Amino acid sequence: MKRFEYIKAFNSPFKLPRLKWHFGKVAIGTPYFYPRRWVKPTQQMLIDSAKKEIEERKRWNEANEKYGNTPKAIPTIEELCEQKKNYKFPVPKKIGFDFVGLGWKTKWTDTDYRFEWAPLISFVFFKWQIAVMIIAPEQYHYWEAWLYYQRDTEGTPKERIEQCKEGFPLDYIVSDGKTKTKVNYYNKILKEKYI
Repeated sequence: MKRFEYIKAFNSPFKLPRLKWHFGKVAIGTPYFYPRRWVKPTQQMLIDSAKKEIEERKRWNEANEKYGNTPKAIPTIEELCEQKKNYKFPVPKKIGFDFVGLGWKTKWTDTDYRFEWAPLISFVFFKWQIAVMIIAPEQYHYWEAWLYYQRDTEGTPKERIEQCKEGFPLDYIVSDGKTKTKVNYYNKILKEKYI
């Protein structure tokens, strides 16, 4: 259920995110790649993968020969097939759902949140996709501040927002090349009564 933690943003002091829909050919990643699944390889998949790797190694040897690097030994197709027989290979998903939670990480400290990707739900039916993406205003600032609010504050919503403003400030100087303006992104991402 941690994947759906972002739903709490809909009932918080932060402005409501909007839903963005996609109907059409598969075009939305979940999050980095188009919807796919992992399968045990067929013999043909092993052979194709081995041939590709041999070609890549040959190109590497040719490109690095002029720099004096020792050419790397190139294994046979049979050796590579044996090596990769227990691997899993990605194939496009034909039918199925993907539930992608809010993507984030911490950088320097436990409260230095970094936004990676927005939550989404995707359904694929052969080459067609229906996707619902949750888009927040000022996406990076919104989700990073919301994570701080959700994970590192306590008390009433007003008290928690004050803790956010103190512990996770969003004051920036924005320039258009001519003039510089001070912007507090809390004014753009919070509901009116919490600003």
